[in-house]
Amino acid sequence: MANVKIIPPRERTPDTLRVAAYCRVSSDSSDQLHSYASQIRKYTEKISEHDGWELVDIYADEAVTGTRMDKREDFNRMLSDCRKGRIDKILVKSISRFARNTKDCLVALRELAALGVTVCFEKENISTETLTSELMVSVFGSLAQEESISIGKNQRISYQRRMERGEFITCCAPFGYRLVDGKNLVVDENEAEIVRWMFDSYLAGYSVTQIAAELNKRRIPAACGGELWHQQVVKKILINEKYIGDSRCQKTFTTNTFPFTRKDNHGEVSQYYIENTHPAIISKDIFERVQALRRRRAQRTQKPHIEYPLRTKIMCGICGSTFSRKMSRNGYVVWVCRKHDNQASDCPVGRIPESEIYAAFVRMYNKLQLHEGIILTPALAQLDDLNAALQQGNPAMLAVNKAIADTTEQSYKVSQLRAKGLLDESACTTKLLDINAKLTELRRERRLLLKNEDIEDVIDALHQTVNTLHAGPETMDSFNENIFADLVEKIIAESQTCIRFRLYGGIEFKEQLREVRR
Repeated sequence: MANVKIIPPRERTPDTLRVAAYCRVSSDSSDQLHSYASQIRKYTEKISEHDGWELVDIYADEAVTGTRMDKREDFNRMLSDCRKGRIDKILVKSISRFARNTKDCLVALRELAALGVTVCFEKENISTETLTSELMVSVFGSLAQEESISIGKNQRISYQRRMERGEFITCCAPFGYRLVDGKNLVVDENEAEIVRWMFDSYLAGYSVTQIAAELNKRRIPAACGGELWHQQVVKKILINEKYIGDSRCQKTFTTNTFPFTRKDNHGEVSQYYIENTHPAIISKDIFERVQALRRRRAQRTQKPHIEYPLRTKIMCGICGSTFSRKMSRNGYVVWVCRKHDNQASDCPVGRIPESEIYAAFVRMYNKLQLHEGIILTPALAQLDDLNAALQQGNPAMLAVNKAIADTTEQSYKVSQLRAKGLLDESACTTKLLDINAKLTELRRERRLLLKNEDIEDVIDALHQTVNTLHAGPETMDSFNENIFADLVEKIIAESQTCIRFRLYGGIEFKEQLREVRR
């Protein structure tokens, strides 16, 4: 009989536990801002003072909804750091701070458990190290989710009752109006004249694209604070019943289930059309004539939708406009900068034959296959080295979060002094402006640091590019639409004779074109 010696397992306990904390507040009131700053300060001190704990970072989201994971910047950054092996334990004030959606809560906790990361909820006294934790989290998470659903439902019922009574509901004034006392629309004559001109121009034969171009040419400030007028904005104005003094309520609606999303109302829920809710800018006769003309034009221009490989891929390197496809009667196809097409003097980058772009891609592909070892391989090696350096941690992010917390608390203290009459109003306003400016700069710094941590996405994209090359033919004789879609993220047209292919992963290659005159 064989001599068997049992070697018992060894429990590996790290010398230091890498601990992070997650904080969130769900409103922008001064009390909540104070809570935000207090939480960051509290966890910084708690983790720093605990023997055997090493502070990784304080992840904090402010003034965003807790029902949507995709809007929580720092929460997603925290999950990313856990996947990179930087965190052993996470402290959270309560489950409702972690997530108000049971499904997302459990998905995140299961992933963290698989990564070996423990989550501790202080209010509920729950740690995911406990075997029955997931059941308890599910119960508490369901309660938190029901609370969010209840709040949202009460708000929707309130809006519904007001619509049924014919009370006008709006949160912002459309172009041509001003909102007074938070509920009354008053005509802004300067903007109203522009609205009347838009309706008259459309009836005179202008298209929405031509109207937008003319408004930009006149340097008229765009609606809703935009930089330029676009055809979609003009179209929305031309179909908006508010310009005849009426209101159609509930054009969009919010879903009743998680995740809460806003959708266009195509008959899923009731709408309410209320007449004479405010002063009109356009007569009903002109409005109806515009709608009838829109329908006639739509019938004339309806064409089957065809997807082209270069669609949305080409942008102008001079003005930043996208390119559109043009085909002559004899079937000759070119792509042209939209700004140049509208007014040639506005941009020097003109028409580029589609066949030349296809040929340039084939040349670039064959060069990549021939020289992959001296182009892509070194780039990947450098990115891997940089990523390894980032894995060491990011003390700059921790410093920025602490600075945001301290500055936010200053704002709270100033607001409290003003409320108690201990600080002059003008001095208070000046101080708050300075604080807000500092907060804006600190948040900008944090966004830049977050962008630096996107390097892993770049590496993954570059690996995918290499894999596409390996799977493709050694030599390409003619344009391959599928390989093009997998390799090329964007084409930048520097001129009519020079374009740059930007591959997924950010690497760019320049190709010269033949200048073709037609």
